[in-house]
Amino acid sequence: MQWYDMFNGEQEPTEQQITDFIANPLWQELSDHLIRTYRIKPKKTYSRCSMGEGYWKGWNIKFQKSGKSLCTIYPKQGFFVAMVSFSAKEIDDADVLVQMCDNYTKEKYKNAKSSKLGKSVSFEVTNENILNDIKELAAFRTKSAKKVKIPTA
Repeated sequence: MQWYDMFNGEQEPTEQQITDFIANPLWQELSDHLIRTYRIKPKKTYSRCSMGEGYWKGWNIKFQKSGKSLCTIYPKQGFFVAMVSFSAKEIDDADVLVQMCDNYTKEKYKNAKSSKLGKSVSFEVTNENILNDIKELAAFRTKSAKKVKIPTA
C-alpha cells in the first residue's frame, strides 16, 4: 500500500505511524539526531504532488532551523527519502563536501539538475553510510545559514 493511500490530506499520521510504515531504524536515528542536535521540532506537511506517479504525494516531515530547511523526509515502505536543497550560493561548497560522501550520494548529487536557484537532491536512505551523509549535509545547511557577511571598509 502507498503512503498517500493510508493517510489522506485530512488524516495526519502520528509519529508512531510514520515509524511503523518506514520500519527502518535509520529513520529514528536521523530524526532523533536532528531533533537533539539542532533543538528543532519536525513539521508534517501534506503534498499533493503527482510527479513520479505519486512518489512525492502524501505527508512528509520537514526539519527546519531558523526558517531554513535542513531536509525533508518522504516515508516509503522499508526506507525513506531525504531531500536536501542547496541554494545557488551554497553549490560550490556543497560540491566539495559531497566529494567526501558515499559513492551513491556523490552520484545522486552529480546527476541532480541545478537551476539559478540552486539544487535539490533526493536520497533513498537505505544504509548507514547514506544516513551519515544526510547528517553531514544537514550540518552543512545549518552552518551556511550562520554565515555572516563581513562589511568591507
